Amino acid sequence: MARSTGRPAKKPGRVKQLLEVFRITRKADKALVWWMLLGFLVPVLGGVLLAALLGGGNVLTIIVYVLLGLVTGLLIALIVLGRRAEAAAYRQIEGQQGAVGAVLRGSLRRGWRGSEVPVAVNPRTRDAVYRAVGRPGVVLIAEGPKARTQRLVDEERRKVQRVAPNTPVSVLRVGPDEDAVRLGQINRRLGRLKGKLTRAEVLGVSNRLESLGTGVPIPKGVDPTRMRPARR
Repeated sequence: MARSTGRPAKKPGRVKQLLEVFRITRKADKALVWWMLLGFLVPVLGGVLLAALLGGGNVLTIIVYVLLGLVTGLLIALIVLGRRAEAAAYRQIEGQQGAVGAVLRGSLRRGWRGSEVPVAVNPRTRDAVYRAVGRPGVVLIAEGPKARTQRLVDEERRKVQRVAPNTPVSVLRVGPDEDAVRLGQINRRLGRLKGKLTRAEVLGVSNRLESLGTGVPIPKGVDPTRMRPARR
């Protein structure tokens, strides 16, 4: 019988992680290599051009401009990789039940408190409503067609107003409707809302709502603990 060393598994290095992200994203995004190459070459060519125009024959100045172009190009290529990896992750889970929960767990911005567990679920259709609390107030995020989720949203709005009567309540919808928000737009839409609460009030409202409990199972579909859109 093999003995356990008791040592924790070694985490992969940053370079290995980037290579893995690149490999996975390239499978879903055939244009990834070309966009990364474009993002890298433009700053490099710009650095070479500046070195030729402003270098004045000074070797040190020429090297500085070229290195600046290389570093900038590498940085832009990594940014392109991150953005397109995030978009590819969203496309993979788009339309699946529990996708909103995966977004709230994996990429909710700082200052917001949310959970991958829905606060309400229709047991027949598996439509769900999620909740996020931030300085703009409480945001209910409905996952499913508006016609089927409206009742769930109204019930949750009444719960919020009962527990925190002076707290603003907004609604976002993720589904097949024309005015619905796509998964990749959730954080952007949350960021557009105007702040009306202090940080202390956000914490207080969140604690009050969490005290209600949910008792709602995660909808079948996306496993939020495994499907995490890439952070920016």
